[in-house]
Amino acid sequence: MLIVMERDCSAEQLQRVLEKIQRMGFKAHPIPGEVRTAIGITGNRAPIDPAEFETLPGVEEAIPVTKPYKLVSREVKPEDSIVKVGPVTIGGSAFVVIAGPCAVESEKQTIEAAVAVKEAGAHLLRGGAFKPRTSPYSFQGLGLEGLKILAKARRETGLPVVTEAVDDESVAMVEELADMIQIGARNMQNFQLLKRAGRSSRPVLLKRGMSATLDELLMSAEYILSEGNYSVVLCERGVRTFANHARNTLDLSVIPAVKKRSHLPIFVDPSHGTGIREKVGPLARAALAVGADGVIVEVHPDPDAALSDGPQSLLPAMFKDLMRELGQMAPLVGRAMER
Repeated sequence: MLIVMERDCSAEQLQRVLEKIQRMGFKAHPIPGEVRTAIGITGNRAPIDPAEFETLPGVEEAIPVTKPYKLVSREVKPEDSIVKVGPVTIGGSAFVVIAGPCAVESEKQTIEAAVAVKEAGAHLLRGGAFKPRTSPYSFQGLGLEGLKILAKARRETGLPVVTEAVDDESVAMVEELADMIQIGARNMQNFQLLKRAGRSSRPVLLKRGMSATLDELLMSAEYILSEGNYSVVLCERGVRTFANHARNTLDLSVIPAVKKRSHLPIFVDPSHGTGIREKVGPLARAALAVGADGVIVEVHPDPDAALSDGPQSLLPAMFKDLMRELGQMAPLVGRAMER
């Protein structure tokens, strides 16, 4: 249920509603809006009678929420959410680009990539310190040492850092040394990890699982919001289909579908979505055209020597060209790309 407060309700009236929700054994989620405050209710296993709240002073209306995901739905929050990652704003009219190597391999490689994407105009730096891989014999990342390298790259470039966490221990390390927690496709339904990220003060980038439906993605986001962390950005990274001309099938149709159902921002990952360097640029431009709030792109100074995802990583010169193209396109679709 969603409780919509009157425009001029007092702090005491708002508190009275919150206390009643708690007395009923439910959890209250205040959602400040541009004009008025709404309160989402979770924890109820059956419908709540709107009359329980509509008679309280300061309450304008009580609206039943029909979607199984409550806090991420537009029924609860009609306006788009804005997520802050350091000084970077995600959502609204901004089109944001996250770029960097798939994996942190060394200090030299990471700093070189960070400087290159910064000079090209990227807004945030990506890089994996923890790498959940299909094969146990593949490079698994540098762990804590990799996070320290990313922190040094942030100091040298000023770019906030987005990096993946895979368990409780790594979430704590990412919280300390990075700016945004990534939940990868393989962990999209790792519900304990989602709950842990929901208790974090860091914003979360949640990637769609390789076989997940839209509703499953939104329910995973609901886990995070239900724990109190409302700074969540979704990410489409391709799904597994019968196609063999690309690593995955990048589902761009999910972007307007998310925009209709949810207030959360959504990014596109054309690197994992295609797996082929030459296809990254066209799909990144398409992501901008269909309404994505940003893209996350892999860039490596020497892709042929990369320990992870070399074939889909752009060379710095290719990324610079892509940023120029996106900058030219952005105003045509009502977006702004600030350096």
